[in-house]
Amino acid sequence: MKRNLAILFCILFLADGLKAQSKYGADSVNCVMNLSLYREYYKQKNYDDALKPWRWVYNNCPSSSGNIFKNGPTLIKYMIKKHAEKKTAYTDTLMMIYDKRIQFFGKEGYVLGRKGADLIKYAPDRFEQAHAILSKSIDIQGNQSEAGTLLAYFKATTLMEKNSKVDKQIVLESYARVAEIADYNISNNSKKDKYVQASDIIESLFAPYANCNDLVQIFAAKFDASTEDVDFLTRITKLLDSKECTNNQLYFDAATRLHELSPSALSASKMGKLNIAKKDYITAVNYFKQAVELEEDANTQARYYLELTDAYRLLGSYSKARMMAFKSAELRPDWGEPYISIANIYISSANKCSSSEFEKETVYWVAVDKFIKAKLVDATLTEKANKAIATYSKYFPNTETCFFKGVESGQNYKVECWINETTKVRTRD
Repeated sequence: MKRNLAILFCILFLADGLKAQSKYGADSVNCVMNLSLYREYYKQKNYDDALKPWRWVYNNCPSSSGNIFKNGPTLIKYMIKKHAEKKTAYTDTLMMIYDKRIQFFGKEGYVLGRKGADLIKYAPDRFEQAHAILSKSIDIQGNQSEAGTLLAYFKATTLMEKNSKVDKQIVLESYARVAEIADYNISNNSKKDKYVQASDIIESLFAPYANCNDLVQIFAAKFDASTEDVDFLTRITKLLDSKECTNNQLYFDAATRLHELSPSALSASKMGKLNIAKKDYITAVNYFKQAVELEEDANTQARYYLELTDAYRLLGSYSKARMMAFKSAELRPDWGEPYISIANIYISSANKCSSSEFEKETVYWVAVDKFIKAKLVDATLTEKANKAIATYSKYFPNTETCFFKGVESGQNYKVECWINETTKVRTRD
């Protein structure tokens, strides 16, 4: 029995020895010693002293630890920074480290992403090589591609286009490719912030390449009206906004869905404006009401009241429009825009408040009164108000007409219809 146990121990000992030798190489003692030495220096960020023992294990026992290849790029990047004149040589070394990592530890798609990203960073003139490496990485990794890989790939693509290696269509296709993966990770990855940051930079790189039609074509193919992806919808509306590409059904549908999923005063205001553009004033009124209700800041709420004012004016609900303008003025007493709006309401209603040319012309008296009020409460509107006063004073009745109507300049006069406001008689001559 004892003899059998002894044999068993010998077999286990020999097996461990063979395993250690295959892992640490022929010189296992020096391998273990240099591994320990470089790791200790590395942890202390003493990269100068870490480099020599790291290089030894890299050359003599590369399969002994994955850390050799995880830490190696940091050491080489340190040397690139320290010795800029040797940047090309060190960049080649960096590439070899990634290749050897794949050889010994696999994870080809992931490692190629890191390799390509570093190549485009340290040797942007090698953009064709970087593009090929990164494209292969994304082919392998798919939705598991790192944010940095996506950004580097798209940057390499733009460099390819700038150097006439690919045409604009390839840039559009590359954008669609990385945007889809980024969207997936923004929705499903715990490290979504990295993908959001990468997406912002990718979009800034993409912006010069795409006109409105290109953007609509790309996003329309990916848009689903029932989507729950707020980040994707935000990206669509943000990018289309940046290209002044809002007069299309895709933008309208995306903004509508975004407001449904994540309503805010700002999104409600935006939806109101979109419906104004479509001349759907009733729907616009409802959205501007939401904006007023959702907004807490008084100054911003005052602005939304004016947007509601304009929607009511376009709808022909002049009395409600004026009421909203006065609410705006209450919130911002030193702001003259509400009075500009009321003047425009009066002007819009002039044709509907007249059984005669004279009655129509009297509406311009109360309109000008409001322009005067605007500049009195808000000096910044003086120039704007004065131009309006000069324009609409030309529509006052003349002296002869006033004479036959039995009124004189300076006399009080009540403008009726829905306005019911007392003003002073004035003539244009």
